[in-house]
Amino acid sequence: MSLSMDMEDICKIIVTAAGGAGAVVLTPTLLASLGFTSTGIAAGSLAAKLMAYFAVANGGGVAAGGLVAFLQSLGAGGFSGAGSVLTAGAGGAVGWLISTICNVTVISGE
Repeated sequence: MSLSMDMEDICKIIVTAAGGAGAVVLTPTLLASLGFTSTGIAAGSLAAKLMAYFAVANGGGVAAGGLVAFLQSLGAGGFSGAGSVLTAGAGGAVGWLISTICNVTVISGE
């Protein structure tokens, strides 16, 4: 059994790790930019529009435990340890997929 790795394997590991780390670091920034902030939903933001849409759809209220409430809880309190692990896993999966697609494209010459 050989322990040597080729450049494709090394690249895949680096891109997968970067995807996981990037997701954990960038997700709170993305939530804040959408309007899900630590002080509540920002007026005039996409989050406010989403909240208004769901309020109309639900007859005047936003459902507890719904999408808007979940995103706002992340924006207000950040991630738990399990949330960070799940986010890193999702980011790593996207990184792995991108690396795989890039490697196939480079190998096939397309």
